[in-house]
Amino acid sequence: MRLYLVDAFTDRPFSGNPAGVVLLDEPADAGWMQHVAAELKHSETAFVVTEEEEPKPLRWFTPTTEVDLCGHATLATAHVLGGEQVFRTRSGELRCTAADGRVSMEFPADPPKPAEVNVSAGLPGLTPEHVARGVSDVLVVVGDAALVRGAEPDLGALAEVDARCVILSAPGDRPGIDFVSRVFGPAVGVPEDPVTGSAHCTLAPYWTERLGRTELVGEQASARGGTVHTALLGERVRLSGSAVTVAEGELLV
Repeated sequence: MRLYLVDAFTDRPFSGNPAGVVLLDEPADAGWMQHVAAELKHSETAFVVTEEEEPKPLRWFTPTTEVDLCGHATLATAHVLGGEQVFRTRSGELRCTAADGRVSMEFPADPPKPAEVNVSAGLPGLTPEHVARGVSDVLVVVGDAALVRGAEPDLGALAEVDARCVILSAPGDRPGIDFVSRVFGPAVGVPEDPVTGSAHCTLAPYWTERLGRTELVGEQASARGGTVHTALLGERVRLSGSAVTVAEGELLV
C-alpha cells in the first residue's frame, strides 16, 4: 500500500493543509483505516481503491472519526493520481481534474440558512453579523478580517456546538482575496483545520450571494494558511487549488 503526504491548497511545501493519501488495491476494514488516520495525525487521511473501475471508492478519516466530505484530502488524492478522476463517496460522485499545476473539484453546494446558534462561549469577544447553518457546519460572519485573524476560540465550548465545524469568516482585507475564514472542528478531533475545502461549499454560496460574483478567492487564515478558488455552478461548487507532495512510502501493516 502506497502512502503519500501532500500539502493541499498551496504551491509551497510546509504550508496549506497536509493530508495522508493511501492507495489501496481493494477495500479495507474501517477500523484499520481509522488506526492509520490516528497514527498519521493529520486532520484527514484519504483512502482510495485504485484497482476498481471509476468511480473509485474514496473515504476520509480524521484522527478520531470518518467524515462525509473532505476537500483538501480529495484534492491531495487527485494530485497523487493525476488526470481526470471520478470518486464514489458518502457525499455522492466527485469529479476532479489535475492539470497545469492545479486540481479542480466539483462538490455539492451547501448554502447556509440563518439559524439561532449560540457561539458566544466558543468565540469570546466577537459579535457576529450573521450566523447560519449548512448541512454539516455552522457559519459565523463578522465585519472585519482582523477579527478572524486574531480570534482566540474556546475549543472546549466550540466542541459543544451541534456541528462538524464552526466556520468564522469576514470580507477580504487585501487585493485578490474576497473573503477570509478559519475553521474549528474540535467535535471531530480537529482543533483548527489549516485549509478546509468542504467548508467552502458553504462559504462560496454565502459570499457569492453577498458579493454578487460567482467566482471568488478565499484565504483560510490559519497558521499554515492556504488559498481556495471557488466558482458557484448552480447546485455544485467548483473548488480549485494547488498541492505539493512532501513524502511518499509504504504502509507496512
